[in-house]
Amino acid sequence: MTKRLESKYKINRRLGVNLWGRAKSPITKRETIPGQHGARRKQKPTDFGVQLMAKQKLKGYYGNIGEKQFQKYYQEAVRRKGDTSENLIELLERRLDAVVYRMKLAVTPFAARQFVNHGHLTVNGKRLNIPSYQVRDNDLIEVKEKSKQLTAVLDAAQSGERDVPDYIEIDHRAMRGRFLRAPKLADVPYPVQMEPNLVVEFYSR
Repeated sequence: MTKRLESKYKINRRLGVNLWGRAKSPITKRETIPGQHGARRKQKPTDFGVQLMAKQKLKGYYGNIGEKQFQKYYQEAVRRKGDTSENLIELLERRLDAVVYRMKLAVTPFAARQFVNHGHLTVNGKRLNIPSYQVRDNDLIEVKEKSKQLTAVLDAAQSGERDVPDYIEIDHRAMRGRFLRAPKLADVPYPVQMEPNLVVEFYSR
């Protein structure tokens, strides 16, 4: 098991939030952080600590993206015109694995990344297995015919834990959908408060 996959079982407790809003989250049973000293009283975080936590939450939410890749998203967000924090959210939401998760074709961002990696999808009719691929407006994402009856996909589609946001459309019978437009921060259905402005402050120190 990779370090990234292994870490998902601890990330909620480490951050102290139910990051994906799942009933199975360990934070619902034990609120202390992992480790020998997890039960100690929490201290008031510094400004740096608050900014770091905001970054870790955002990285963790999208399947625990690696630091180097996350920094590239930030640099691209700075390069683009407009609000850097909104640009950052747009880049993250355009990831193919994030779109698959939003379409409810996978139960978690980790499962969505694995689903893409295993080649179960086409984008505009072409097979794609790159989770970080940047989906464009009106791109058509479809589950391959042989994969449409996979139990994991059917279970995710029928799950009542999440709703599909309005910047994405999906036909779960046909297992195909479209990325309609780039969302703003207010459009994204995060189960916890995300503060990309603090992430921008963290990197611009």
